[in-house]
Amino acid sequence: MKASTLLKLIGLIVVVALGYAAYRLGWSVIEPKIDQRVAKIGLTPNQIAANGPLPGDIGLYAKEMECQQKIPTPGYYSSLNGAEISDAQRSGLFPCASFLGARDGANTVYAWRSADDYPGISYINNRKPGELYIVGGEYPTLEDPNMAGPFVAKADATTGKQLWRTYLDNLNASGRWIGNANLNILANGKIAFSWSNQIVLLDADTGAILKHNTLPSGDAPAMDTNFKHMTIAPDGTLIMKDQTRPKGCTLQGTMAIIKCAAGEGMKQPNSQLVAVNPDTLEVLDDIQLPEPASSPHIVSMYEARIAIYIGMDKSARRYFWDAETKKLSADDSWVIYPMQEGQTTATAPSLVGDWIAFQLNGAGSEKVASSIVVANLKDASRKQIIFPFGELKKGEWSFAPPKCGADPENNMIYSADMGVGKVAGIKLDPVSGELKVVFVLDDTTTTFQPLFGPPDERVLVLTNMKRNVEKEPLKAALFTANYKEQLTWRDAATGKIIAESDFFEPLTINSLTPPGFGGRVYFPTAVGKGFYVLQVAPKAGSPGGK
Repeated sequence: MKASTLLKLIGLIVVVALGYAAYRLGWSVIEPKIDQRVAKIGLTPNQIAANGPLPGDIGLYAKEMECQQKIPTPGYYSSLNGAEISDAQRSGLFPCASFLGARDGANTVYAWRSADDYPGISYINNRKPGELYIVGGEYPTLEDPNMAGPFVAKADATTGKQLWRTYLDNLNASGRWIGNANLNILANGKIAFSWSNQIVLLDADTGAILKHNTLPSGDAPAMDTNFKHMTIAPDGTLIMKDQTRPKGCTLQGTMAIIKCAAGEGMKQPNSQLVAVNPDTLEVLDDIQLPEPASSPHIVSMYEARIAIYIGMDKSARRYFWDAETKKLSADDSWVIYPMQEGQTTATAPSLVGDWIAFQLNGAGSEKVASSIVVANLKDASRKQIIFPFGELKKGEWSFAPPKCGADPENNMIYSADMGVGKVAGIKLDPVSGELKVVFVLDDTTTTFQPLFGPPDERVLVLTNMKRNVEKEPLKAALFTANYKEQLTWRDAATGKIIAESDFFEPLTINSLTPPGFGGRVYFPTAVGKGFYVLQVAPKAGSPGGK
């Protein structure tokens, strides 16, 4: 080798070495600043790892749609989540939703924050694979106690970028009370949306208001009613029921019931049951219920009749809707009293075969633990009760909204009590109604317990909260949103964790983490300004991973 060549080579090595040293020196300064920036904007590790929108497995879109078309959804648009909580029974069951993680082995949960802000989200629904419909603007927080809304928005399902937004009210100006609003996508693709004592029909493609009507509130003041609860009967009729704010209570949101009614004993007016034409929004019939009914109802077929099951302040009752005569009627032969002394209202019921299940302490109790009560649909006197978490200890607070989950195909019921921080899987004997606890988890979940996938591979999706101040009483942390929350995917038969996300801002209480096409899951926040798109994938190097 010539001397000149050798000198050039040595010089190159020196330049590279000096460059690398400068890079390392510079990076030692830059890296902490990057870390500080990441911390400042609140990115989680798996948000950083995703580094972009999450389209999911697009190869599954057609398969999931085909699966969904095989499931009858009369009155609703056939989609993964065209109804508020899956279907007219509010089952929370999504058999066509995909779980893409490894059931045995490590998983990664990627996260992507929506491109646009949607303050005060309560629910997210989907219609077609590329589109989302968002209900927001009406869930008051400490940061924004007088949030202007509600609104409905359409967003791109992958990025969360807004396509349109339609405001329906400004509750600060109108003075109406609202606990949450409700959105369902009709079979024709239009949107039925209700809040307070109002209902509209929206064009899902443009957000244009097509129809509007005011709903009857019965004995309750119109300004203190909230027709949050909307289901669609098999004939297409909208079956609706209102919550009622206690007389003299001025709070907005669901806390008006929890704090004013359950906490201070303020009296609620009785609720109203209403049947509405889905095309014209004409009120076809209405009935004054004998009690307040703060929890949602469900609709199902019973002996060739359209049955409506409602949990009320003290009792649970069945009503019928006659599609021919356009009349509502009470079934006085089927009435149960599921509540024990010291418990509070029954939550929305769940159906499992010939049995209907109610969870108690929907408004909280410091006296008696939550329980699951099942009653036979043919004979209301046949009842079974179980306390899945035992007796309430001194100083504990039982709070168990919004409903128990159910898997009729596997005869399972899922009970969550966010007050004591427990979730239980319960086996139901389909003949006797006997209840047996299969597992109990240490998990503080604030929402519904949806189930994804086919019967033999069912995945239970839960949230889990972590207080920002470890020793702060749970009730205080909950009421001030002083906590973070994650999403977990579990084996529905055993409760075993399969995957878990990072911790984010609190999920909207009493909301749903709905499935998206291609294996995605949506995480709506009330305290945050948007929502998260989550995607599970096998961890690199693990079984099923790359």
